[in-house]
Amino acid sequence: SAAARNVAQRQASLRDAWLWVGVFAYAAIFFALGAVRYAGHRNFVDLGIFAQTAASAFGCFCNSIEGSHWEFHFSPILYLIGAIMRVWPSALTLIALQAVAGALTAPAIYGIVERHTDRRAARLAALVVFLYPPLAGTIFNDFHEDGLAAAAVAWLLWAFDGGYPITIVLFALLTLSIKEDQAIFLTVAGVLGFLRYRGTWPRGPLALAIALVSASIAYKFFFQIQPHAASNLHWAPTRFYAWTPADWKALVPSGVLQRIGFLLLAFVPLLFLPFRSRAIVIAILPLAEVLFSRMSTTFTMGSHYAGAWAGYMFYAFACALRPIYARDPRRAYRLLYWCIALCVLEFAAANPLHPRYFLHARTQADARLDAFLASLPRNISVATQEEAYTYLAATDPSATLLPETPDQPVTACYMLIDESFADSPRLVESRLLVQQLIRS
Repeated sequence: SAAARNVAQRQASLRDAWLWVGVFAYAAIFFALGAVRYAGHRNFVDLGIFAQTAASAFGCFCNSIEGSHWEFHFSPILYLIGAIMRVWPSALTLIALQAVAGALTAPAIYGIVERHTDRRAARLAALVVFLYPPLAGTIFNDFHEDGLAAAAVAWLLWAFDGGYPITIVLFALLTLSIKEDQAIFLTVAGVLGFLRYRGTWPRGPLALAIALVSASIAYKFFFQIQPHAASNLHWAPTRFYAWTPADWKALVPSGVLQRIGFLLLAFVPLLFLPFRSRAIVIAILPLAEVLFSRMSTTFTMGSHYAGAWAGYMFYAFACALRPIYARDPRRAYRLLYWCIALCVLEFAAANPLHPRYFLHARTQADARLDAFLASLPRNISVATQEEAYTYLAATDPSATLLPETPDQPVTACYMLIDESFADSPRLVESRLLVQQLIRS
């Protein structure tokens, strides 16, 4: 019967050796690339911030740049990462976990597609995910919570699509633990899911429950946790939306063109298929979060912000394939082959990994800096540049950055400067202050 075939198909789903070979290869490749970047001291401040926060998860949950991380984001997932860092106390832990999270996005989309098509279409859809440039840029970037979001959201929607109540709850909680914006997204998605599936168990009631829990977490963070932890009156991320007259003036035409370019880079590789499904509605708010920012960082390919919307968009992409496959499987295959080709073409034309800048062979300067850092006393109070801070942060809670401007004091006992990395952003920003301190 049709019901029996459906059950058999669900049981066979995800039992594809080639899928898991791809997952392993993706995770291994991106960990290797991240390790090369780390060995070449090409990481930015954020890797150190998250390494320091995760390492202190069972203490202050803080870092020397932000203070309490609760002041900036709701990210209980960092406690789990902190537990892993007890075993492997290195920023490489974060790099590895982000690579694995990126790789695990594909099986969820594979499962959603295979549930309503066949193995060939599912494999091709998974390959699109593996090759999708915005996801690759997110995973290769410095560790951020958003690097975990695409996989968590994709698996949540896989479970919801299949009607697995326990799995839905588990992945909903995992997604909510990543970052506060996911609580807003799931509030809206939960309401929409309830309206679509009300009266249908388990999806209708669980969608409503997710909406209520998500709204409660959003309220708790924005109105209780963050204000309690805050050292100033303004939530720092609001700077992205603090539009000024100059920002509005720059919006036309350059700002509009930048956003159009972002949408083209995000959706041309997918042939705009997500917009052919009603499921795209749950991706609108995550996309709005990045498009309505006055700072182009959020809609720049290669930034971590793609992780906020990619999981929802992949789900819409998978849903769009269902009616196409039902009418003409061969057309669905052709479209997927085109998506794969366009992903490869985008990598060739606008590689979000920027390998020429981030990847290079280890130099003598790298080796000298590593040797010097290894010789420092444990927990030394030192202000330094990014190249050293990202290495020290995982094991030294007293390590911090040099100030950005001359009017900011150096609060650490020591300063560490390595002129071998003369283009280091924080070294350039603090050069005048350092010169003043040396003279005095």
